[in-house]
Amino acid sequence: MKKYITLLVCAISQFLNAHNIDYNNLVLRHWSITAENKFVDGSFYMYKNGEVFIEDANRQVLHYPITCLSENDRSFVEHKQEAIAQLNNQIFHKQTESFQLHSLFDTKFWVTILLLSGFGIFIFQSVERKQLKYLVPVLSVGLLTLLYSFTDKIHKALLSTTDPNTVDSAFTPFKPNVVTHWDSTYFYVESYGIPTTHEMMVGISSHGWQQQVPIPQCYTGNNAWPIPLNPVMAANPIPVDSIHFTRGAIALAANGIPIFNVHTNTGVDSYVDGQLDNYGGHCGRADDYHYHIAPLHLYNYTTTNLPVAYGLDGYAVYGSVEPDGTSMQALDANHGHNYGGVYHYHGTANAPYMIARMAGEVTEDGTHQLIPQAAAHPVRPSRTPLNGALITNCEPNSSNNGFNLTYTLGALTDSIVYSWNASGNYDFKYYTQGNGNSLDTVYHGFIPCYSVPSGIKDIMKANDGFSIFPNPSTSEFYLQFNDASKLNEIQMVNVYSLNGQTVYQAKGYTGKINLESAPKGVYLVKVRLRDQEAISKVIIE
Repeated sequence: MKKYITLLVCAISQFLNAHNIDYNNLVLRHWSITAENKFVDGSFYMYKNGEVFIEDANRQVLHYPITCLSENDRSFVEHKQEAIAQLNNQIFHKQTESFQLHSLFDTKFWVTILLLSGFGIFIFQSVERKQLKYLVPVLSVGLLTLLYSFTDKIHKALLSTTDPNTVDSAFTPFKPNVVTHWDSTYFYVESYGIPTTHEMMVGISSHGWQQQVPIPQCYTGNNAWPIPLNPVMAANPIPVDSIHFTRGAIALAANGIPIFNVHTNTGVDSYVDGQLDNYGGHCGRADDYHYHIAPLHLYNYTTTNLPVAYGLDGYAVYGSVEPDGTSMQALDANHGHNYGGVYHYHGTANAPYMIARMAGEVTEDGTHQLIPQAAAHPVRPSRTPLNGALITNCEPNSSNNGFNLTYTLGALTDSIVYSWNASGNYDFKYYTQGNGNSLDTVYHGFIPCYSVPSGIKDIMKANDGFSIFPNPSTSEFYLQFNDASKLNEIQMVNVYSLNGQTVYQAKGYTGKINLESAPKGVYLVKVRLRDQEAISKVIIE
């Protein structure tokens, strides 16, 4: 007995020693804090929410905004983050490949099959033929029992592949402001993080604004939003709460705007706390606009049988009705359910609003961010909350390369007027104390890849001054505006099929639109005017 106890103690001691860190031999980096004109010696701990955490030789963890570091140190942090993301992506892909190869046919399955096969061969060789009529049913029951034990696993695997054209139909009503493409693993969505269906920031309450403003982000190319096309139901879904997924997005709206956890990193419900605008969004520390609740307002521009968003685990988010148009059925603990053989979430007006737990298998990194996902890039240091401020307006400037944001602070009216140019210079004019004097600061950031579309100023919905007749139509139809002068303002007319293909395009107004070569179905008509966009559906019978 002593011998076993000694071995056990040795094993435990080796395990504990294997996790010790020798701080005497720790390699420390010489960090340059340019904003404070000082240096700090320490090792990289982590990067989260725009701040770099550094652990010094005394085990104290210091943190500084990344914008306060030297250019060399910022580059070091970025490379560290890329290495961490790459490692997690490798783990993610290995896990996905492993599941796809072994989800149906794991070791237990094959061992059981071999045992049954061996037993069956033995029986057929050793039992008299006339007795086989009794044994065949017994073996059949055994085989059926085996298959039944794997039914759930087989069912999940069979449901794991999503038709990319189905996913694409959800984003089609918002093209060309979103661009989609896919491969065998992911459905990719490119966007610029600026909605064209509503104004931004207006309605944020008097204690919820941290002086962030919307800047277009380049969610394009290698930085596009990835939605898994082979989602796998998680055995233990990770909750979307004040601990998990407190950084980054958990879903993507159909208009290309990311959706974050409704909880802040302090555990507060951002919607209840008044931190969101009239459409459930606001800007993060990178001046990146995003939602925190289900964007149900998008159903003004799409149909209720289409998803209004997709979780980054690959499962769709619907509104108050099911895909077949019937009323929403009871929801599970994830805030979704399996309906018609396919799992999806539902968005609601009350908490948890959209996703309570990630129903699909996902990877969460050390900063509590779901990966892989697109990244926003800041151009200026993060700012502090401005208590008492109430945002009253946020509109594009006349050059479509910036915004003018107005807010009240007590009895005063102040504003932030900002713009960007092709060289990546971002000019901010801060008008404060209601006196019309501005503090002008220029920051150098990423090269802009986007100009604010004029359509953001005013989106004209169907049946709101704009209609199509006849509708339904056999092939030809006309555009009709209550204000006839709008016809002279038409710059472009596009008609899209529900799978995103352009079936008609014309510059200006050309009278009737003919779709006689298009198959029967539902199409989306998008009309770009001088300072508006008009969107409607047409049915070709």
